[in-house]
Amino acid sequence: MINAKRPRRLRDTETIRKLVRETIVHKNDLVQPLFVVHGQKIRKEITGMPGQYHLSVDELLEEVKELTAVGINAIILFGLPESKDTFGSEAYDPVGIVQQAVRALREAFPELLIMTDVCLCQYTDHGHCGIVEKGRILNDESLELIAQVALTHAEAGANIVAPSDMMDGRVAAIRHKLDRNDYHHVSIMSYSVKYASAFYGPFRQAAGSSPQFGDRRSYQMDPANARDALREAELDVEEGADMLMVKPALAYLDIIREVKRHVSLPLGAYQVSGEYAMIKNAVQQGLLDHDQIMVETLTSIKRAGADVILTYFAKEMAIWIDDYE
Repeated sequence: MINAKRPRRLRDTETIRKLVRETIVHKNDLVQPLFVVHGQKIRKEITGMPGQYHLSVDELLEEVKELTAVGINAIILFGLPESKDTFGSEAYDPVGIVQQAVRALREAFPELLIMTDVCLCQYTDHGHCGIVEKGRILNDESLELIAQVALTHAEAGANIVAPSDMMDGRVAAIRHKLDRNDYHHVSIMSYSVKYASAFYGPFRQAAGSSPQFGDRRSYQMDPANARDALREAELDVEEGADMLMVKPALAYLDIIREVKRHVSLPLGAYQVSGEYAMIKNAVQQGLLDHDQIMVETLTSIKRAGADVILTYFAKEMAIWIDDYE
């Protein structure tokens, strides 16, 4: 074969492949989600999410110590309350579980990047992300409570608040609340593009956040729609978001790419519980190689355009990076 085109030359050895590799996942790209609960000395593995735990604050500190030791310096916190009520009052209680955890983390790890999930669903007895009246989820009436959640997280020491409720106007409400209380420095990472996905199942079990009636399709996005994603992202930019997020990640790589093309803000993507659980279960059955599939999926998310990846694989990926390099 004369003058044959031979792309294989640049795949011949691992050294060459590393040299020309286009997309590399770094530790600084990764955020580890963590679940905090009331009590002491609690470290209980979450059913359906192997390697993930419900952690009391003391155990949370130990887990973060391990994370920072392997180079993961960013987390996002989810809390499980002691009790629930119609308005999800522990979510914005200054001594609620997330607020306690943030204060403890800020004291123990001053340089840790602490993100907090801002929502009501795991704190309400009906399991929805806003105030409910006669079976309807009220939008504007919910904004004050959601903004108050963000404020109490900022007061506790959070660097970034991440509203996941998908109520219209919540980014503006949070920005106004934070600025009015002199928390201009606290950033908002909006779950701008959050689909009504079946991939949330293990998380809802872990957080006890399943809706007690109906579903969340009246506020989370239709998985069939792409144009809505750009509209939601643009609105959050206008309202003052500092970063955006697409959720889930793997089933919506096309959406990550489109949002990245149209919006200049840093973009996150959340490899959610169902995506994580499917991989872990397939590995346990011997169907997939753990490290290969972990690296491949996280690389695909970054290649699609994500600047930040929220993933339950963060710690394992950091360890893999150390071993690989």
